[in-house]
Amino acid sequence: MYPELFELPFTHLTIKSYGLMMVIGFLSAVFVIRRLSRSFTPDPGLITNAALYTLIAGVVGARLFYVVHYFDNFRGDPASMFAIWQGGLELLGGVIFAIVVVFFYLRRHKLPIRRYLDALAVGLMLALVFGRIGCFLNGCCFGKPTDQLWGVRFPYNSFAYASQVRAQPNRNRAKPQLELPANFFNYSYGDAILKPHEQLSQEQKDMVKYGPYRCLHVHPTQLYSSAAALLCSFLLYLFWRRSQKTGKLFAKPGSTFAMMFILYGIARFFLEFVRADNPFEYAWWAIYRGGTVSQNLGIYMVISGVLFMAIFQKMKNYKPATKSKRH
Repeated sequence: MYPELFELPFTHLTIKSYGLMMVIGFLSAVFVIRRLSRSFTPDPGLITNAALYTLIAGVVGARLFYVVHYFDNFRGDPASMFAIWQGGLELLGGVIFAIVVVFFYLRRHKLPIRRYLDALAVGLMLALVFGRIGCFLNGCCFGKPTDQLWGVRFPYNSFAYASQVRAQPNRNRAKPQLELPANFFNYSYGDAILKPHEQLSQEQKDMVKYGPYRCLHVHPTQLYSSAAALLCSFLLYLFWRRSQKTGKLFAKPGSTFAMMFILYGIARFFLEFVRADNPFEYAWWAIYRGGTVSQNLGIYMVISGVLFMAIFQKMKNYKPATKSKRH
C-alpha cells in the first residue's frame, strides 16, 4: 500500500498514487478514443476536448455518487467529500454524468454521438485498468479475508484494517473480524477511533506488524477488477472492430457502448462476492435483496445495456463521415 509515491524536491507536495493512476488512465483513454474516432471526425481536437469534458464530468459524477452512497462517513467532516485523492469513486455515477455532459457537447459540434460513445466505451474500460491499480496502492475497494496464497495484507489503520476491527451491521457482521484490545483506540463521544500509528507503543507496533493483531489476508479485489477491466476493454475493442462491418448483427453505432454496460455489469456483480467494503442493500428498488448496492446496480447495468442494444438496432445508421479537404 503506497498512497503517496514520493515527495517533490524542495516542496512539501507529494505525488498521490491514486491521482497518478487516474492521470495515466485518462491519457491512455484519450489515446484510444482519438485512434478509434478517426473514421468519423476530421478534427481530432474536438475528440480531445470531448474526452477532457468526459473526464471532468466522470470524476464529479463518480465522487457525487460515492458521497451519496456513503454519506454517513462524511457527516463529521464535510470537507472530506472533496478529497478525491483518498479514493472513493463509483463508476456508474461517473458514466451517467459523463454521458449527459458529452451528449450536449457532441450535439453542439454536430458529431455522431453513438460512434463517440462506442469509442468512449473502449477507452473508459482501459482507464479503469489503471484506476483500479490506483485503488490497490491507495488501499480502498478491498476484499474479504482469504487463505489463498495470493491474499494480501494491508497495514495498520488502512481501510481494510479499520473494517476488520469493527463490527459491520450493514454487512451483517455483528462482531469484528479482528478483536483489538481497547488500548488501541481513542474514545470520544462514545466512538472508538483507531490511534494513529505514532501513538502506539513499540510493543503495540510490533503486534500490529508481526504479531496477532496484524491485518488479515484479503482478496486483492482491486487487481481482480483491473484484470476484469482489461478483459472488458479488449473484448469491446474486438466488438467495435466487428461493428465496422455493415450487415453484421448488433453492428449498429452505439452497440459497443451498450455492450460495455452488459460486460461491466456482469463483472461487477461477481466481483462483489469477494469485496468487503460495500454495504448490503435492502431498499425497495433492490432486485437482489441478498446482495450489495453495487451488485444491484450491476444488474441494472446489464438490463440497461440490453435495452440500449435493442434501441440502437432500430435506429438508422449515420451517413459516412466526410473529411475536410486539405489545401
